[in-house]
Order: sequence, then structure tokens, then C-alpha cells
Amino acid sequence: MMIISYVIAFAVSFFIVYLLIPPLGRLAFRLDFVDKPRENVERKIHRKPIPLTASYAIFAGFIVTYLFYLKGFTLQTGAIVLGSVLLIAIGTVDDWYKTHGKDFPTLPKFLVQISAAVVVYASGITFSGFYNPISGAFVNLPEVLQFLLTILWIFGVTTVINFSDGMDGLAGGLSAISAGTLFVVALAMGQSDSAMMAIILVGVTIAYLRYNKPPAQVFMGDAGATFLGFILAVIALDGAFKQATVLSILIPILALGVPIFDNIFVVIKRFLGGKPIYQADASQAHYRLLRAGLSPKQAVMFLYLISGCLSLSSIILLMLQV
Repeated sequence: MMIISYVIAFAVSFFIVYLLIPPLGRLAFRLDFVDKPRENVERKIHRKPIPLTASYAIFAGFIVTYLFYLKGFTLQTGAIVLGSVLLIAIGTVDDWYKTHGKDFPTLPKFLVQISAAVVVYASGITFSGFYNPISGAFVNLPEVLQFLLTILWIFGVTTVINFSDGMDGLAGGLSAISAGTLFVVALAMGQSDSAMMAIILVGVTIAYLRYNKPPAQVFMGDAGATFLGFILAVIALDGAFKQATVLSILIPILALGVPIFDNIFVVIKRFLGGKPIYQADASQAHYRLLRAGLSPKQAVMFLYLISGCLSLSSIILLMLQV
């Protein structure tokens, strides 16, 4: 019965997004809520205005399906919904600035993203510790460390998925691969709630890719990218990080390996170069691959391949732990 539920949840979330994106795209043109090409900006590789409204279809597809399959509305559910709304709201403001060729200040975005992470922590979704592989005893971390690691994880994954959203199909595809991996991990660990969230996220991201594959017809903007990162972080906390040993902590990190490792490199490079960490540039892997001579489609497929290999490694690591 659970397998049927997962299949239906995937289908429902997929079709909500698939059906909502076209009318939202038409609305975007009427409201002038589109990402316009900008000359002499390396990051802007599209050549025509693209609607920025896919985030609302993604949000609706996930939240509606998630709430439908809930066994009961809990404090943790409320935290996930509230955190999602906060990110969609601040992301919308950020995207609106971009439609006018401006950059929204970093501090408000930072504070809202941290607030969303704090809301999740306060609800009880935390990284509380790990099992000692030798003694089998659970090592409960001090509360201060639990708080810092939880906030750092949620904020970090939210940020790296957003930073990866620089090419048609990239952030959506990487999110789909990561969500699929976390779904397999949650199934193996018997965590049905996390598995349900993961398969719903697979559904919404694949539907989005139908319109975002090169050449993209629609973008999800910062609102959609931060939402996907936030949900991926929560799924890992509520699933893969539970019952984790020291070694299996690597499982969700590998599942999100491409955006995590690439953006660690980017942050270090910006820091050493004296640039603000949040200042957008063309230092991510996909831009480096373009400069190396790959086409946009080749660059995306190459990063999909790397992500798939890292995700497979995380599943192998899970099997070794079993």
C-alpha cells in the first residue's frame, strides 16, 4: 500500500506543477515578472525574457500534496510550511528586484533564511547526535552544538541550491537526483514521512524540468531555488541524519555533493579573492565548464553524471552500514 501511496503522491505533485506553470508563465508576462537578458553579464546566458513564476507552481505542488498525505498536522508540519512561506516571500522580493535590473540587499535574505531554519529547529527537527559505531551508544550533542549544526545545515543547503541555479535544467535536475537518493535512503531506513516528502519533491522537480530543460521556457528564481534547498535540508534532517553513525553522516552530504562541494570551492575562492561571499559571479562549476568549451547542455549533463555518481556512492555507503 505504501508503494501505491508513493506513486500517487509523485503523480499528484507532478501534475499540479505541470498544469500550473503555463498559466503562471502567462501571468508573469502581464505583470512583467520576467528575467530579462542583461548585456555583458556572464551569468545571464539566456537571450529573451523568461517568466520567474515556476516557484509558485513548485511550492503549490509540494505543499498541497504534502498536506494531503499527512497523518496529522503537527508542530513540525507547521514549521515546514511556515519556513517554506518565509523563503517564497523573501525570494519573491529578491526576484522582483532582479526583474528591474537591481540586486536585493543580502542582509534581509540572510535573516529570513536563518529564521526559517530556526523555526524548523524549534519544532524538533534537529541534528541531535549520532551512534557510536564501536559501542552502539547514541552520542547526544550539547544543545548549543545541535542548534548551530542544524541551522548551518539548513541555511547551507538552501544557499548552495540557490547558487547552483545558473543554467537551464541544472538546479532542478540536481534537486531531483538528490531527492531521489534521499527517497531511497529513507525507504531503506524505514522512514515513511521522509520518503513521502522526498518522492513529492521528485515529482515537482521533474515536472518543472519539463519546462526548464534547455532552452528554458520558465525559471523558478531565487524563491523556487531556496525553497527546494530548504526542503532537501529538512528531508535529510528528518531522515538520513536520524539513526546516523559517524560514517553514515556522509550519506546526505554525498547525495547533495555537487552543489555542496562546488559552492564550498566558490566560497573559498571568493574569500581568498577578497570578494563578498554573496556577490554573484561566474565562478560556479557550470560556468567554468562553459569556459572550458562545453555547450550549456553538455555542462548540465556532465554535472548530472557527477551528481548521480555521488548519489550512488551514498547508497553504497548506506548498504555497507546495513
